[in-house]
Amino acid sequence: MKSVCFYFTIHQPYRLKRYRFFDIGNDHYYYDDFADDEIITRLANNSYMPMADTLLDIIKKTNGAFKCSICISGTAIEQLQMYVPEFIDKLRQLADTGCVEFLSGTYAHSLASLEDPEEFLREVKMHDDLIHTLFGKRPTVFANTELIYDDDIALLIKSMGFHTAVTDGAKHILGWKSPNYVYSAATAPDLKLLLTNDKLAEDISRNFNNPEWDEYPLTADKYIHWIASLPEEEQVINLYLSMDTFGSFLPAYTGIFEFMKALPDFGKESGVEFTTPSDVVAKLKPVGELSVPYPISDIDEARDVSAWKGNELQREALNKLYGVAERVSMCTDRRLKQDWEYLQSSDHFYYMSTKNMADGADHAAFSPYESPFAAFTNYMNVLADFLVRVQEQFPENIDNEELNSLLLTIRNQASEIESLKKEIKSVRTNIENSDEKELVIVKKEVVEDAPKKKTTRKPAAKKTVDKKEEAPKKRATRKTSKKD
Repeated sequence: MKSVCFYFTIHQPYRLKRYRFFDIGNDHYYYDDFADDEIITRLANNSYMPMADTLLDIIKKTNGAFKCSICISGTAIEQLQMYVPEFIDKLRQLADTGCVEFLSGTYAHSLASLEDPEEFLREVKMHDDLIHTLFGKRPTVFANTELIYDDDIALLIKSMGFHTAVTDGAKHILGWKSPNYVYSAATAPDLKLLLTNDKLAEDISRNFNNPEWDEYPLTADKYIHWIASLPEEEQVINLYLSMDTFGSFLPAYTGIFEFMKALPDFGKESGVEFTTPSDVVAKLKPVGELSVPYPISDIDEARDVSAWKGNELQREALNKLYGVAERVSMCTDRRLKQDWEYLQSSDHFYYMSTKNMADGADHAAFSPYESPFAAFTNYMNVLADFLVRVQEQFPENIDNEELNSLLLTIRNQASEIESLKKEIKSVRTNIENSDEKELVIVKKEVVEDAPKKKTTRKPAAKKTVDKKEEAPKKRATRKTSKKD
């Protein structure tokens, strides 16, 4: 039986307002709240809510046989909590079904895995803590920002304890191999890799409503037939799709929600099941190792990271931002930390891309700016103010050696504090155990001594009574002797 894994992704950055040069040093609030409110509310009403209802209906109709996964960024969750809290309730309902697996990722949908390993680890933990708080489960499958992955990132993913990672089935990496198998990472053999089937995913996202497509219209039975017709040994098909696709890029009138509802019925007839990535890797073994020496992603035809690092503008902005990563990690200013998170979102650098349609890119369609240069200028103005604030916390006259020394001291102190905490806990446990033993001994002595004390008291009482009885005789004797 073939397994289909649907991955529905949700991400929204905090959009920057128009921030001019003269605002630097005067205005420390960088975000366009009106744009964030309008966009997230519109998407929730047109896409997220209807899709969540569709998934709940499918799960109920199939008695839990339909399963899928959701990958949502921390910044998207924050905005949904502010503007559309009812959607968070829908996500909780999906989590409660036990049929939806929430994936791990970076909190702000950042490029930290390419720029700063320590920041990457911190962001992933922050994201997973939020997922656990909201939905009661800690993710075990990892999906990086836009599925960015390479051999070095595999080591970081494995070091965090994940058993599975999802990445793109890039043709230049796979060569003659098929993405419809489970693989293992060359640098971390215990890490299983699930690769996306880009063609089948794009048949939905790009061609479902395309009258010029040779296979138009796409129906549920036709789609399931394509999957069932794949070679028998190809057992897993990973479909990675933005949830915006359903209801936003493909409006409800196209029939996209009805298409989704019809898939399980045709799948059951053809021996195709819909499951989660964890279920797949639990029953399928890797067919071989996969080496990815250079970073790949699921963006553009090139399937590399040039969408964010392809020109000087982007590289300059990234270098400036991550150049203060160590200083920011030392500060305790909550507002500064929050801005640090939001400024890392990969979208800011995506808007600066100068790639054109010939490269298979359509970056301008998603950008709120009139040009990549306008995006760069606005971001750098914001970043300049942010750097001034970091400078106030940790001046530049602290050179790298001194800063590293401070960081080392802080880390050593943290380690020492942790060691002392363990020692205190151990001492407290020993004291508690000792007190319990002493209490038991005291109780035992009291119990053993109690009867003896009771026995000695009775004779004493009796003796007192006898003295009283003898008293009159003595007096009588004295009187007699006086008479005599």
